[in-house]
Amino acid sequence: MSFLSFRLGEIMITVADVENVQREWGEGIVRIAEAYKLGDDYTAIATKHVEDLYAYDLSEVLFKPTMASKEQFRPTFEGALSYFVASNGACKEDTGFAIKGWTSVEFQNSGVLANDVNAVAMGNYFFTDAEGSKTKVEYTFGYIRDDAGKLRIVLHHS
Repeated sequence: MSFLSFRLGEIMITVADVENVQREWGEGIVRIAEAYKLGDDYTAIATKHVEDLYAYDLSEVLFKPTMASKEQFRPTFEGALSYFVASNGACKEDTGFAIKGWTSVEFQNSGVLANDVNAVAMGNYFFTDAEGSKTKVEYTFGYIRDDAGKLRIVLHHS
């Protein structure tokens, strides 16, 4: 194997990479909901969630949240944060998707396309509330690697 093919193989985005960041995203939503329930600083947790998982500091991000109808698209960090916790007033319609009491998030990928530059995943994710009821939502997420090699979201449509 040549050095070039070894280097490209090192940075290839895999399905496992995508599944890991999906798990991290779901765990973050649950962490935000739990902090809200306990009266902890859920906004700080949500801020870190958006900073760590979305690429607003690297690229344009195409974010179409599930429950947004008046301000359907969130091209800014502030718009994304507002969608999750509704605490910064960036979008008046927001009620805080991540503070709805979700206890788990499960991704079921219909397909993942990945290469050494980016990845796209599409499928359904399921949000479980405190009573055990599940809400099914269709999604498409797109990812790029940052300079540290971590996958970051550049497309979120649900």
